[in-house]
Amino acid sequence: MKKKIGFIALDSSLAGWLYEKLRTSAPDTPAAKDLTEGLEELMTGSADSLMLELGETDTMMPSGDSISCGALSIDLRLRRVIRDGQEIALTPKEFDILYFLARNRGEVFTKEQIYQAVWERDYLLDDSNIMAFIRKLRKKIEPNPDAPEYILTIWGIGYKFNDKF
Repeated sequence: MKKKIGFIALDSSLAGWLYEKLRTSAPDTPAAKDLTEGLEELMTGSADSLMLELGETDTMMPSGDSISCGALSIDLRLRRVIRDGQEIALTPKEFDILYFLARNRGEVFTKEQIYQAVWERDYLLDDSNIMAFIRKLRKKIEPNPDAPEYILTIWGIGYKFNDKF
């Protein structure tokens, strides 16, 4: 997926201060633990750099690379989707669309925004392409594709991933 990456050089004084603050007063979340460990690796020299990504909420990405939504589990690292204990085979683009919507659950996206986020190139002005992918995704992940629970249509705008999970 398309990402804008920034770079900040962290001096040892600031890294030490941040590490100490995290160690003593960070919230009890997997992300705080991962950041603390990452800073420790930077300071000891076992890592040369540390990449950070801002997630929406703790409930959205509890284990860092996986998203659980009701009976649906999406694992970015393994690029695997499981519903009710059964693995669901998705094409790479189907997975990317699902992951993009799920990690931004509740946010409404136009077809153009979905296309640009997943294909990383200019929009081709073809709404039917995204509609076809959404239709195929619903057939695979929804218990009842005609009454979707996960990927919702926002008429006149686009789609969103249900934020009720």
